[in-house]
Amino acid sequence: MRCPHCKQDNDRVVDSRLTNEGAVIRRRRECLDCYLRYTTYERVEETPLRVVKKSGERVRFDRDRILSGMILACEKLPVPIEALERAAHSVEAKIHEGYDREVPSTVIGSLVMDELRQIDPVAYVRFASVYREFRDIQQFLDELKPMLGGEAREGGA
Repeated sequence: MRCPHCKQDNDRVVDSRLTNEGAVIRRRRECLDCYLRYTTYERVEETPLRVVKKSGERVRFDRDRILSGMILACEKLPVPIEALERAAHSVEAKIHEGYDREVPSTVIGSLVMDELRQIDPVAYVRFASVYREFRDIQQFLDELKPMLGGEAREGGA
């Protein structure tokens, strides 16, 4: 590490501490030429995760978008925000486990639907109806069949 004052590469570490829940190491250093003390931070270099949308557009991954979509699907339902935050965290963790640089939006949508299916069936159907872009009532009924125990009832569900 070069001293910010004299630019020499001759220092020693005086103190090291973990910060940010162990994600960062803070080091106090002392230049052995000019005796200036300075602080450096060491963290893992993260490549930003990008989402590949259906159109091919690539955007930065944003956990808050997942959470806001889940909140919207659960509007006026008795679902605690804590449950949605846990679900969003679970989706994010699965994405980071399986993908390094890019993740298809279809994968994210499927993970969100899996979480919502476990939380509330109405929220699941709301999210699925927007995410899957149903073109007709039959597609919608096909999605509901497993939830209704097999066959959708004739004349409405």
